[in-house]
Amino acid sequence: MTATVTDLYPSRGTTEVSVPRQDPVVWGAPDTPGPIAPADLLSYERDGFLAIDQLIGDDEVAVYRRELERLVTDPEIRADERAIVEPKSKEIRSVFEVHKISEVFAALVRDERVVGRARQILGSDVYVHQSRINVKPGFGASGFYWHSDFETWHAEDGLPRMRTVSVSIALTENHDTNGGLMIMPGSHKTFLGCAGATPKDNYKKSLQMQDAGTPSDEALTEMASAYGIKLFTGRAGSATWFDCNCMHGSGDNITPFPRSNVFIVFNSVENTAVEPFAAPVRRPEFIGARDFTPVK
Repeated sequence: MTATVTDLYPSRGTTEVSVPRQDPVVWGAPDTPGPIAPADLLSYERDGFLAIDQLIGDDEVAVYRRELERLVTDPEIRADERAIVEPKSKEIRSVFEVHKISEVFAALVRDERVVGRARQILGSDVYVHQSRINVKPGFGASGFYWHSDFETWHAEDGLPRMRTVSVSIALTENHDTNGGLMIMPGSHKTFLGCAGATPKDNYKKSLQMQDAGTPSDEALTEMASAYGIKLFTGRAGSATWFDCNCMHGSGDNITPFPRSNVFIVFNSVENTAVEPFAAPVRRPEFIGARDFTPVK
């Protein structure tokens, strides 16, 4: 008999709800050895994110960009359900599960500069809940509307607690004009449960344009007024770590300058997915993993 898991973060009901965070932000002990300095861990706990000017070097960036280009131009990858295309241009927008498709990106996941930070923040061994490459070509690539990843991962993938961290590693320069990541600092301390039921196979639409799990204009206005908005810029090789419950998004890229990144989501092995809390069926495993093997 399967034990019932308490839903600490209700969402997708008839009304929008705001719930104080019930979980730590940094699960590891402050003095746990690792690549993140204690002062930076405190900053991450306060703001919900940590920006690193150079996580990987120029030579490494070149390797990952070549691999990204190989994947997005491969006809077999394009025909795979793990490739998501732009609704208008029909260019590839994202390729999921890249750590399983590509040994080059699998090695990046195992890199201690990457997985070591995840273990330090989450206080345990970790596995990959999701990985993808995002491609924002110039001249009209669409953005990602404001959302909390945890709201979706909880509602549709069944992650019970906020014990998940993401890293976005830039493979092109992030200007202040080409659709960069925006986060509301401190928003990770409040869970916003969105209104509206989750349609079956919602992922097919939401990976192109978010609908279910979208906060109201009123809630976003209140949060932005309280927390402000931080736009992340930086050279290729820079990285941003951010908590699963940060309210974040990005704008369209109407400039000529492309923006590409590798996105890796680490979840604690002590927080493995159960059945979805607010969806009729699980999302496919290439979006929300059911393989909980620790990264080694």
